[in-house]
Amino acid sequence: PGWGLVASGVSASPCTGAGVRVALLDTGIDRAHPAFLGVALTCRDFAGTGIDDANGHGTHCAGIVLGREVDGARIGVAPGVTDALIGKVLADDGRGRSEGLLRGLLWAAESGAHVVALAARLDTAGLAEELAAEGWPMGLAVSVALESHRMTLRLLHELLAMLGQLAADPVICAPAGNDSRRTIAPEFEVSVPDALTGVISVGALGQGASGLAPAPFSNAAPVMVAPGVNVVSAAAGGGLRPLNGTTMACAHVAGLAALWCEARRPGAAAAGAAVMA
Repeated sequence: PGWGLVASGVSASPCTGAGVRVALLDTGIDRAHPAFLGVALTCRDFAGTGIDDANGHGTHCAGIVLGREVDGARIGVAPGVTDALIGKVLADDGRGRSEGLLRGLLWAAESGAHVVALAARLDTAGLAEELAAEGWPMGLAVSVALESHRMTLRLLHELLAMLGQLAADPVICAPAGNDSRRTIAPEFEVSVPDALTGVISVGALGQGASGLAPAPFSNAAPVMVAPGVNVVSAAAGGGLRPLNGTTMACAHVAGLAALWCEARRPGAAAAGAAVMA
């Protein structure tokens, strides 16, 4: 537990994320987990399955961003965050619709989030497969999926441009995606919404024999990279568990963004210099 915090240099920062409002758009959260003791959680369900996290993904990522110590182990990058917006945009099976993602992102920004972590990405191939399984001819299924992708992308561009005009102008980060098979083909581009202007795409790193190395599943060309292999964090239902993924890496960057936001506040010049160092 905590190797990602050491690799990120978090222990050297005087900042904890205090006074920063963070929004997490994922599969919900286990509100009773001790990792979130003392955090004011404002929850909203955009997936239609209730805010509780039957999947576990959202709870794990929330623990990385702002979790308190669990069984004596520090898991959170920004444990000083006491105000979190939890938007459930993915159902208990880990899937959702673009409408939920768009509504969740707008809600987070309008609610004054300084940092927004998206756990979702557009799954055009998945939609085509879903339609084909329902009996649609494959050609038509692919055409509808591509049109849906195009329309959602345009909406996201417009929404992000609008959010940039808000007073909060939140830092938005998203996982680069776990589709890479770099042992077979060396290059995979990041997937939307990560590739959109104004969104920090995050790839995953693991611990190798000679230091940190890109995870074999992590898509190429992200804006940033962070620990995303064997990351121990909160498990839905209690305790801790390890998970792999670019969303784990994204959660590290969201926590670091919270530290950065705290350091940028008036009167925090000394802390800001320490963070940047």
